[in-house]
Amino acid sequence: MKKIVIIGTGAVASELTSYIEDNNKNVDSQSQIDLLGYIDYEYNIEKYWKKYQLQKAVLGDIDNYNFEKEVEVLIGISDIKFRNEIICILENKGVTFFQFIHHSAIIPDTIKIGKGNIIYPFCIIGPNTQIGDFNMITSYGCISHDCIIGDRNIFSTTIIAGRITIGNDNFFGIRSTVIPHVVIGNENLIQAGMVVDKSIKDNTTVFYRYKESIIAIPK
Repeated sequence: MKKIVIIGTGAVASELTSYIEDNNKNVDSQSQIDLLGYIDYEYNIEKYWKKYQLQKAVLGDIDNYNFEKEVEVLIGISDIKFRNEIICILENKGVTFFQFIHHSAIIPDTIKIGKGNIIYPFCIIGPNTQIGDFNMITSYGCISHDCIIGDRNIFSTTIIAGRITIGNDNFFGIRSTVIPHVVIGNENLIQAGMVVDKSIKDNTTVFYRYKESIIAIPK
């Protein structure tokens, strides 16, 4: 059984807590996770920890907590910039990063995957895909066959088709889709619902120029 702490006490930390609890009910004892508590700053306890009614305690903040060697760390933060700052601090402290893959996710043996990734329930990863470090794929996300995914990307229920290359630090909004053979660089923001049908370089926001109106016509 792995012992872990979660960094953060907000919405992502709350989601991860519930997924870990569900996972523990469906895997053998060796694969279960012992969540010891949370690491966060004191000012977030009232703001987040109490709001989400987390049962395990806040053990300290990231600056002062003594990370034990046998305890692994799971990052429960979705803000990419802040998340990257936390990753840098933790790497300098020499912690071991936990990789959480929910039991319901479909992951073939042919993928190559780095450290610190988070894969939510009901995700699908296609064969011969490479995934770097610290990526987050939320529920029902799909990364198809022969993709190359870099580091620190967040995929919000995103569909990534086959043979796509994605760099680092990209955020994909809810239900965004990328068609085959597209190349996406670094630090891009893909708005929710977008269909990306051409390659994107770096530091680009992809969005609809005009909002579409939905008109309901009574029968």
